[in-house]
Amino acid sequence: MFIKTVASTPFSDQRPGTSGLRKKVSVFEQPNYLENFVQALFNSLSGVTGKTLVLGGDGRYYNDTAIQTIIKMALANGFGRVMVAKDGILSTPAASCVIRKYQAFGGIILSASHNPGGKDDDFGIKYNTSNGGPAPEKITEAIYARSKTLNSYRIADIDDVDISVLGETKIGDFTVEVFDGISDYVELMKTLFDFSDLKKLFASGFTMRYDALNAVTGPYARRILEEELGAPKGTVVNGTPLPDFGGKHPDPNLTYAKDLVDYMFGDNAPDFGAASDGDGDRNMILGNHFYVNPSDSLAVICANYQSAKGYADGLLGIARSMPTSQAANKVADALGIKCYETPTGWKFFGNLMDADKVTICGEESFGTGSNHIREKDGVWAVLFWLNILASRRQSVSEIVTDHWQKFGRNYYSRHDYEGIDSTAANGLMENLQSKFASLKGAKLGDYTVDIADNFAYIDPIDGSETTNQGVRILFTDGSRIIYRLSGTGTSGATLRVYLEKYEPDTAKQNQDAQSALSDLIKIADDLAGIASRTGMEKPTVIT
Repeated sequence: MFIKTVASTPFSDQRPGTSGLRKKVSVFEQPNYLENFVQALFNSLSGVTGKTLVLGGDGRYYNDTAIQTIIKMALANGFGRVMVAKDGILSTPAASCVIRKYQAFGGIILSASHNPGGKDDDFGIKYNTSNGGPAPEKITEAIYARSKTLNSYRIADIDDVDISVLGETKIGDFTVEVFDGISDYVELMKTLFDFSDLKKLFASGFTMRYDALNAVTGPYARRILEEELGAPKGTVVNGTPLPDFGGKHPDPNLTYAKDLVDYMFGDNAPDFGAASDGDGDRNMILGNHFYVNPSDSLAVICANYQSAKGYADGLLGIARSMPTSQAANKVADALGIKCYETPTGWKFFGNLMDADKVTICGEESFGTGSNHIREKDGVWAVLFWLNILASRRQSVSEIVTDHWQKFGRNYYSRHDYEGIDSTAANGLMENLQSKFASLKGAKLGDYTVDIADNFAYIDPIDGSETTNQGVRILFTDGSRIIYRLSGTGTSGATLRVYLEKYEPDTAKQNQDAQSALSDLIKIADDLAGIASRTGMEKPTVIT
């Protein structure tokens, strides 16, 4: 064995986004592209000699190749141990769990989350720090800075390591440990939720369907739901992780998880339905003929925290991303705790959790989690809902309706315009910002503008400032329109428009959300000129 230093030239497009670096597979397959990024990452870290690195991913195309490259580069850059999940299958929440449990130096997660997979689709890589959470901006910016000047990388000249068999492989002082990527996560869930109560729930005849979308959570859901809790075989569908997700778009929403939605709104639908995304950190919750908006899901979980044994002592606080509806604020107010508003990106919750400021966090983009790890967690959210159902013995629709009657309903929706021209998208946002001064006090339909700005956040723990996080149009009655360009796609730009209005009157809480928000939808389109600037007459996805 020997260490090679391979000459290379920089790439100009390796700036990590909110969830690492995501590009088409063909981009990563370029000679030295992955190696350069990994070397830039390792060069941004200090004190790695002899330390442990956790490694795994969602099983999408190119994961197996990337894993072998990273093992060889970790050896060459001084790590003492790489813990790689068997077959490379490791959900993002499980990676966070393992990093924290074994006090690893950090971890590399290979995933493009909810983006499509396959040879012609997307691949991604991100680094999580020793607290189990996504790398903060100071690290991602350091990676980018080094990627622009990199002229070589280090890699060990060794054979590929068999990651299909549990056990250790020794290469000099370096160890590759192939571990079960599921067991540690399952054991953590048992400390948070009463599995005996959930077994009784399924034994009582309770029915559900979990659609893993041929992504990473299939093995986790089968182990927990079918093996541990006794749900009937077949409760988990599309449960085998596939490199191309079986042609499915692994994004658990009303558009891309349509098969599950149709099933839950069909004849003889089960009591409960759920889905998760490519890497397992997102979730969608459904009842029999009932869809739970992710913002409502966060609020309901917080309001019913006592149903889960791991949270029965109370919540330290709640946090939500800025675009997420204010439904969680109503719960926080009732509980007498603080609700923090952060930029989009789970890393912003990490400081709050590490400082014991919050227990449960959530984003409107189908992500919910708690301080048990430092990532959002799709399977955790499903188990929390099962605990609520077991405790309250009501249907999903009854639980949500009761919540609205107690706290009021935050009518809420997100409209996504995907794959639009980046220049047009940036022009739209710049035009909106040019109107800020004139919008203050302006009348838009029946609404009066209170604040028009671009959201900025000062971290209450470390004082760091994050700017340009989304254009906000806030009205005097509490209604909101938010415009934001997403950083999770790989083709063009995605414009997300968030719409919200609060309805305390129980007699007016049972409208269809799109109907209730129709006036705000029109105002949002007219104000930004969405149709004229993007050429899109309607959103790609509505949630």
